[in-house]
Amino acid sequence: MDIRFRNRAEAGAVLARKLERYRDMPGVLVLGLPRGGVPVAEAVATALNAPLDILLVRKLGVPGQEELAMGAIASNGIQILNDSVIRYMGIPESVVEAVTKREAEEIRRRERAYRGVRPAADLPGKTVIVVDDGLATGSTMKAAIAALRRQEPAKIIVAVPTASPETCEELKSEADEIVCAITPDPFYAVGFSYEDFEQTTDAEVRALIQSAAKRSPGID
Repeated sequence: MDIRFRNRAEAGAVLARKLERYRDMPGVLVLGLPRGGVPVAEAVATALNAPLDILLVRKLGVPGQEELAMGAIASNGIQILNDSVIRYMGIPESVVEAVTKREAEEIRRRERAYRGVRPAADLPGKTVIVVDDGLATGSTMKAAIAALRRQEPAKIIVAVPTASPETCEELKSEADEIVCAITPDPFYAVGFSYEDFEQTTDAEVRALIQSAAKRSPGID
C-alpha cells in the first residue's frame, strides 16, 4: 500500500522520527531547501530541538520543459550540470548560461526576501541535516551537497520524506548519510507522495525562518 503524507508538516514529523538520534545533540543544524523543503525542515528542527536555516539552490530547468532538470546552482556559485540531459536534448551552451544567469538572480532575490539582513549560519564543524520535500533526479540536492562541502561541516546528512529509489541510492556516495523515509517504486514524482502539495510561498518561508530564529537566536 502506498504511503502518502497529508502535507509537508506531517512529512517532516515522520522524517524526524528517523533522525531521533540527533535530538538535542550539540552542533546539529537543520537546513531547508526553499521553498518546499522549508516546512519539512521546520518540523524536523522543532522535533529535534535544533536550529533551522536555509540553503538556496535552484534547479536549471530545460526551456519549455522546466520540470526536467539539466542541472542546478547554489547560492555560493556552485553549479552541477546533468550532462546526459544536455546532450540528449541538444541544449546549446548559450541556453545553459542564460538559464543559469536567470536562476542566479532568483537566488539573490530570495536571499533578500527570506533573510533580510540576517546572516547565514556558520557551518564549519557542524552536523548539517539538509532537508527537501523529496528527491526526483537529485540534481538540486547534489548542488546543495557540493555547496556545503566548501564550508567544511563535520557531517552532511541528506534527509527527505520521499525519493526515487535510484536517486536515494546514488546520493549515498555524495553525502555522509542519507535518510529517505519512503522510496516508492515505481516513482512518478515527489507530489505523488502528498495529499496536499500546494506550492510553498515566499511569505510562508519567511515566516518559518523568522519563527525559527526567535526559537534559536544563537545558531552561529
